[in-house]
Amino acid sequence: MMPRPIFMEIPRSAIGQNAQPPRLLLVDDDPDQLRLLVEALRSTSYRLSLAMNGLQGYDRAVSIQPDLIVLDVRMPRVDGFALCRRLKANASTKRIPVIFLSSASDIQERLTGLGGGAVDYILKPYDAQEVVARVNIHLALAGKGPVATLEHVDTPCDEDTMLVTAAQRELVANLSATPRLGEVAARIGVHERRLARAFQKALGVTLFEYLRGARMQEAQRLLVQTSLGMVAISHEVGFSNAANFSTAFRESTGVSPSEYRLRNTQSRALDRLDEKSE
Repeated sequence: MMPRPIFMEIPRSAIGQNAQPPRLLLVDDDPDQLRLLVEALRSTSYRLSLAMNGLQGYDRAVSIQPDLIVLDVRMPRVDGFALCRRLKANASTKRIPVIFLSSASDIQERLTGLGGGAVDYILKPYDAQEVVARVNIHLALAGKGPVATLEHVDTPCDEDTMLVTAAQRELVANLSATPRLGEVAARIGVHERRLARAFQKALGVTLFEYLRGARMQEAQRLLVQTSLGMVAISHEVGFSNAANFSTAFRESTGVSPSEYRLRNTQSRALDRLDEKSE
């Protein structure tokens, strides 16, 4: 018996020589669920490609550049959330709409999926007409008509850059938290040692050195653009008290937070005077 292929291309109805319908990538580790999806989309002319797990789904998405991805949430090793974060961190796949499928009705899970970059969420068991309708809607919103047209695609990034970008987004989204390396790695579906190596290779710093720098940049923004007090700013950027924040800020910039705010306030005032005098 021939070995079963990892990926399966599902031939669709005959199309014209120059007309190529949009391509969908379906990712699910359950063969029965994949068959249900194929059945649900059988009435369309879309070209379907399948992947049996998150890692295969990522490789397949980078390779074929589908117009839309229908993605199961619960998969081993790299689950749907981690895969979506990886896709949104890669310049070549970040614009591809992702629709999640899940049997879980928990609102927090749906919010996690949507917050990670998905455009929609369909609960199992689903109706075939609902799947087709939602796919059609999001293809239309993405500017894909019945015929897919060639367009510029950003150059794919290497895996280290993708992992670092995905981790950066997770960190920057919640600078007030101090996660463990393993927690960040789990959210993007990779081992913590692999993520640590990626940061060193791509940026030359550790994940926590990057986090510290990102916090200082956000603190500078808050000092200049808002009237928040030092206690509030310190909490916003992950410090338990204003004294620790002030020490870290001085080590990073050479001045205290109050001095930094004052200097920038004076500088902006001088700029406004210059503008009025012109």
